[in-house]
Amino acid sequence: MIVTDHQPRRVNVSVYGEFTLADYKEFEELVNYKIQFEGPVDLYFDLREMGDVTLDVAWEELRFSRQHPKDFRRVAVVTDSQWVTWSAWLSQAFVEADVEVFDAPEAAQAWLDEEAAA
Repeated sequence: MIVTDHQPRRVNVSVYGEFTLADYKEFEELVNYKIQFEGPVDLYFDLREMGDVTLDVAWEELRFSRQHPKDFRRVAVVTDSQWVTWSAWLSQAFVEADVEVFDAPEAAQAWLDEEAAA
């Protein structure tokens, strides 16, 4: 299950339990809308409570990233999972965004806020 929130030029996503393809499609729809009307956006992912990720989500994430190489400015990922950290660094190969992994949500939000203030 995901919970999304958005503000000007930013999309926030928190994942709880299994991250399904339906969840990812919900995220894609919101991001595509924001990009269409606001241009490149920042992304904030809180994945501390994420359980499993299905293989179709991993494939969709790869496809989506390749379709949007210049549509993200900064991507903040909050996690304590080495697998998720590795995946975040791998996705940097497909997008021109700054991607950072954080242990604490406050640090991730502060990093995104400093770019927004600039």
